[in-house]
Amino acid sequence: MKNKKIIIVGAGPGGLSAGMILAKRGFQVTIVEKAGVVGGRNAPLRQDGFTFDIGPTFLMMDYILKEIFEEAGKRAEDYMQVRRLDPIYRLLFADKTVLASSDFAAMKAEISRHFPGNEEQLTRFMQTEKARYESMFPCLQKEYTRPWHMLRPMFLKSLGALQLNKTLWQNLTSYFKPDDLKICFTFQSKYLGMSPWECPAAFTMIPYVEHAYGIYHVIGGLNQISAGMARAFQELGGDLRLDTPVAELITANRSVKGVRLEGGGELCADAVIVNADFAYAMSTLARNAGLKKYSRENLKKKRYSCSTFMLYLGVGKQYDLPHHNVVFASDYRRNVEEIFAKGTPSEDMSAYVQNACVTDTTLAPAGKSTIYVLVPCPNMTAGTDWDTLKLPYREKVLDMLEKRTELKDLRRHIETEVICTPADWEKQYHVYNGATFNLAHNLPQMLYFRPHNAFEELANCYLVGGGTHPGSGLPTIYESARITSNLISRKYGVPCTPPPTLSRKESF
Repeated sequence: MKNKKIIIVGAGPGGLSAGMILAKRGFQVTIVEKAGVVGGRNAPLRQDGFTFDIGPTFLMMDYILKEIFEEAGKRAEDYMQVRRLDPIYRLLFADKTVLASSDFAAMKAEISRHFPGNEEQLTRFMQTEKARYESMFPCLQKEYTRPWHMLRPMFLKSLGALQLNKTLWQNLTSYFKPDDLKICFTFQSKYLGMSPWECPAAFTMIPYVEHAYGIYHVIGGLNQISAGMARAFQELGGDLRLDTPVAELITANRSVKGVRLEGGGELCADAVIVNADFAYAMSTLARNAGLKKYSRENLKKKRYSCSTFMLYLGVGKQYDLPHHNVVFASDYRRNVEEIFAKGTPSEDMSAYVQNACVTDTTLAPAGKSTIYVLVPCPNMTAGTDWDTLKLPYREKVLDMLEKRTELKDLRRHIETEVICTPADWEKQYHVYNGATFNLAHNLPQMLYFRPHNAFEELANCYLVGGGTHPGSGLPTIYESARITSNLISRKYGVPCTPPPTLSRKESF
């Protein structure tokens, strides 16, 4: 396959994963990346001696990451140091603090302490959701590029687990009574940029996986996954070109022939994999391709995830604060409705706060810390003027953190900072509508109804990343790369094997 050329647009997690796999299988692979560093939203942000992850900070389902390296003939352990965290995170309510754990006995005791009478339901939750996960996840590892793929026996058998008539919140109501306890197992819908009152019940897999398999940190930040993948890709003979933005896809007769680079120059290929934000890519890179299903007009009609307001704070102090923290608004449901229904940045906000230096001292100078703050907020379709709101909203976020957490004197110790608003996600990172979690994961935009890994409108064009099947989040993005790599391999007669069964999953 050394004569078959593959171009990958974007060195994000999906592009790097596909590049590793295809290079190992003998394809001639070139990755072109507009930035000067690999990773996309999984890249590092470095400033004044502090290092932050731009996007993902949770490593879940670490066994999938290990499998991707194995597909490339490598060992993930040779490229990164991984540590399991427990408690997995701390959840701060107005009147209680819950330490969530992947240790069953510890989690059961925590429920008994804060929600007496509900602790025995944890057993039923874990047993029932284990069955759902084992039924559904193998289905997500398959491609859905033809309608009849929805008729596979394994998928039809899993339809009951999908619970098409239930939301995540409704499903948790069948286990637990107190609303705050339900929130402990439903806030994870934010990983998909969705409301738990709308998110399909199938995604109860996410809290189950956290509690069953744990959460991990990579020393140096999760950006080191991308760095390790880039190194492995180049060791396998892959051609990585940074600072090489693509202007558009070269198309003829509804087929992709290569890419045209900004500033001139063309690269031809037998297949092109697009790892850019899906809607951005189709409205910009494929603007002259004559798309119909995903025309600019139709893209505007799709549902998109929420966005995030980010603070990356380098502080001259170390805080007694757990690695992962979630602070819930006093009226959480109202907060969620303001984001998803009203399109209003909340005054009574929720936030995720990471204090990674409590685990990883490599991220900041001695005696100092990185504080990463993520506040879910409406995407750019809400029409918010973030140029005007940016600094006032920063003050509101800092007020909340100083009031609700141990960061009582945070302002006084900030030495450097970066603010990223939904408008910045859109302009700087080319995220369509600033929707940081991509296309929404509602049922009409899942499986066959999500953009296909073998893109349906252009021949020789393939997709990886959160905008294609199976969806956003690092583990599923890695799976998108495996699916796409196998589609390309099968097209050219290159042997590939299906993913290992769940019984063979091995963590770090």
